[in-house]
Amino acid sequence: MSSSNLGRLTPVLRTGDELFRGVTPDLRLLDYWRWSGSSLMDNTARGLLAEFLVAAALGMHKTPRTEWDPYDVRTSNGTTIEVKSAAAIQSWEQSAPTPIQFGIAPRFGWDPETGQYSDEARRWADLYVFCVLEGTQPLDIDKWKFYAVRTATINEACGNQRTIRLAPLCRLPLRQCGYRDLRAVVEEMGR
Repeated sequence: MSSSNLGRLTPVLRTGDELFRGVTPDLRLLDYWRWSGSSLMDNTARGLLAEFLVAAALGMHKTPRTEWDPYDVRTSNGTTIEVKSAAAIQSWEQSAPTPIQFGIAPRFGWDPETGQYSDEARRWADLYVFCVLEGTQPLDIDKWKFYAVRTATINEACGNQRTIRLAPLCRLPLRQCGYRDLRAVVEEMGR
């Protein structure tokens, strides 16, 4: 069979109760999730958690994330969102807090329908939501701050800039909010 006949695999929302086959004693998908994602202060896990929090605030958390989409969340009205996460306190030994900084580099977008990258590097989402965890309790929703910015604003202010720190970000026209107000902010900005 040629690769052009394989088609796109659709992610399935799993429960965690699924069993690995041929393993004794029973090994469940939840065991893998616990093993791979329990360190929520690690950059990768915290980034995925931030994506989940944004998706949950928007009511989109019951659709599994797609790793290769050129954006992280798509709302029910079609607004696309790139989610970025940062924290001053990391999981490793530190002598001082880490400066809050986010990656904003234009990227080549992957098209899962064609299996090809775009010819153009750009910022693909309509909005960016920057998520800052304050402290060491990522499951405490009140420890997160969210900053929503239109991508057009970032493009105009930052051009091809690859990163932005929190202070310069806050000088842009943006909306800062908590988790409970994030949906209303995104809906307003996505119009």
